[in-house]
Order: sequence, then structure tokens, then C-alpha cells
Amino acid sequence: MTAATNVIAPKARLWRSYRRSPLALGASLVAAVFFFGALFAPWLAPQNPFDPVSLQLINSFFPPAWASGGNAIFLLGTDDQGRDMLSAILYGSRISLIVGVAAVAFAVTLGVSLGVLAGYAGGWTEVVLMRIADVQLTIPALLIALMVDGLARATLSPEIHDEIALYMLIFAIGIADWPQYARVVRAATLVQRQSGYVVQAKLIGSSAPSIVFGHVLPNVMTSVLVLATLGLALAIIAEATLSFLGVGMPPTTPSLGTLIRVGNDFLFSGEWWITLFPSLVLVLLALSVNLLGDWLRDALNPRLR
Repeated sequence: MTAATNVIAPKARLWRSYRRSPLALGASLVAAVFFFGALFAPWLAPQNPFDPVSLQLINSFFPPAWASGGNAIFLLGTDDQGRDMLSAILYGSRISLIVGVAAVAFAVTLGVSLGVLAGYAGGWTEVVLMRIADVQLTIPALLIALMVDGLARATLSPEIHDEIALYMLIFAIGIADWPQYARVVRAATLVQRQSGYVVQAKLIGSSAPSIVFGHVLPNVMTSVLVLATLGLALAIIAEATLSFLGVGMPPTTPSLGTLIRVGNDFLFSGEWWITLFPSLVLVLLALSVNLLGDWLRDALNPRLR
């Protein structure tokens, strides 16, 4: 078997597994719809919900178009500020996805870097980094994110905090999730460090950076990819939870969590659509990404082939 065949075969197996999994196909379709809607929200949304000029209070509390008293212009109804719910959901899911993807990218970058450093260097470096990760893992990630946000609110003015709320969310969620990536990568690096090709690379005088980037990282990224896919769903839920608690995005630039929090105030007064539709979108988005992560984990597991 040639080297090219060795490279192509895993890709072909992965594609064949994807085509034969109705759950993965359905989940990817749902996720693609939400990603497409979020990416092209400025062109797809009937209204810019972040533009106060386009909002009129006279349009507030319209029910969905198919319900009694609904308006055909507002397909999913409007909220208390007259914002079109469909437009708010498109823009809100955009913010939720930006926070989720960026937080996972930050956590992966930090966790992989520290995990490889701990696993390859060993000694006191490994002991210190892994003990820090162990201590942080004993604290719930949501609590760490709340602590980070609370510290930022205590040191910054409300105006500045609202301006950098997006970046604070990304940092808070990312800094709370890096230990899991570090531990997985450190364990994989310990295995790779003892492999024959790494030992041979050391014998011929290859530098540590060339060994890490040329041999170790390519062989540990599969586990990181699976963990990051599953972590994306958790990051989206974490953003929604923080925003629902009032420590995430401000009401002027709502995410899905903010929309749910605002709608929750009117749930028992009859305006159920304000919280129902953002909640459904959040559940479907997180579920589809999570199902894709489960499929990817099973497809890349050699024991299940």
C-alpha cells in the first residue's frame, strides 16, 4: 500500500461514514442553515434590530403572522421594542456563533499550546501546568466565566464594559475551557514523545520546535478536533446562559440568550413567542452541533471501525 493510499483511506472512510449516517446528514443540514442565516443576516433579515431608527413602538407585541392579530410583515411576531423577531434571531444567532467559535478557538490555542509544552518538556513545567489545570477543573466553567465578568465589571465603567462585552464573553468562556484541551493534548503528547519517529528525529538532531510542529501536533489534532466540535455546542450554551443571567451581551446588541431573557419577562403575560422562538433556535443549533461532534468522535475512533 502506497503512502498516498494511506493518506486518502482515512478521508474516504470518514466520507463513507458521513454519507451512511442519516443523523449526521440531518444535523449538518440544520447547522448549515443556522450558520448561513447568521452569516448573511444583514441581507436576509427584513429589519436591522440594532438600528433604533427602524424600530417603532407601535409595532410592539405583534404575535406571529399566522396567529390572531398577527401581521404578515412580521413572520415570527415582534418584541416589546417593536423588533421583528425573525430579524432579531438572525442577528442574535450571529453573535452567539461568533462568541462560540472565537471562544473555542481561544481555548484550543491556549490549551493545545500548554498541553504540548507540558507533555513534551515534562519535569516541573508539566507538574505546574497540570496542577493549575486540575485546580481549575474543580471549579465549574460557568462560575469561572462569572468570576471573570464580575472582575471586569468591578474594574471597568459600564460604558466601556458594554463596548467590549463581546470580547469579554469570548475571553471568559475560553479561559474557562482550556484545561480540558490541555489535559487531552498532554496525554497524547506523552504517547507521541515515546514513538519511534520522534526518537529518530531526536537522534538525527532535529530541533524541538520542528519535532513538535512536524510530528507531535499533526498526530494529536484529531482528538482536539472532536473535542472542539463538542465544545462549540457547550460554548454557545454558555454564552446564552451568561446573557440570560444578565452578564453577557447588553440588550442593545442581543444574542440568543439576551432575547430569551427579555422574552422571559413577558412569558406569563401572553407574549410567548418572544422567548419561544429564540429558545427553539438555541436548542436546535446546540443539538445539531453536538450530534455532529458525537458522529465525528465515533467515526474517528479506530475501535469502532
